[in-house]
Amino acid sequence: MKTTGVIRRIDELGRIVIPKEIRKNLRIKNGENIEIFLDGDAIILKKFSQIESLENVSVDYVEAFNQIIHHNIIVTDRDKVIAVAGPLKKKYLGKEINEFTERSIERRDSFSDKQKRNFKIIEDEEEMGYFSFASIVDNGDAIGSVIIISTDIPITDMEDKLAIVLSKLLSKQFID
Repeated sequence: MKTTGVIRRIDELGRIVIPKEIRKNLRIKNGENIEIFLDGDAIILKKFSQIESLENVSVDYVEAFNQIIHHNIIVTDRDKVIAVAGPLKKKYLGKEINEFTERSIERRDSFSDKQKRNFKIIEDEEEMGYFSFASIVDNGDAIGSVIIISTDIPITDMEDKLAIVLSKLLSKQFID
């Protein structure tokens, strides 16, 4: 466990303030949920990701869709890539998304690029190709994205629709 050297007092309502630097490093924004764990006498706070709990389902879906369309398929939560099918798997899985991807999720965007061009999903990797992007929205909350990438042939309108279908399938997993 990494120490921060920060000490905070608990107020009369049992609240503590997480320092701005820590929130920034963990990409925790106002209104986001924090998961609380106990480990012996330690309290562990973890940024909560709804879609991370669907990691196994996401992996199954992207693998199945990849067998049909034969393009790279990426599923992200609001911070990182949680599932990938296709040749880009090693390059992307588990990596933090970049600011453009994060903003696109926050805006609940769905779009595609029919022209071959350079684009970035994560900070340190750039791809040349075509892509389709669909935000995953649960109960009005943007929780992640589905991205289809083709490095060689343009993505069809049907494949654009498949990105939206997959995003809706994943969002339906949260309905009780």
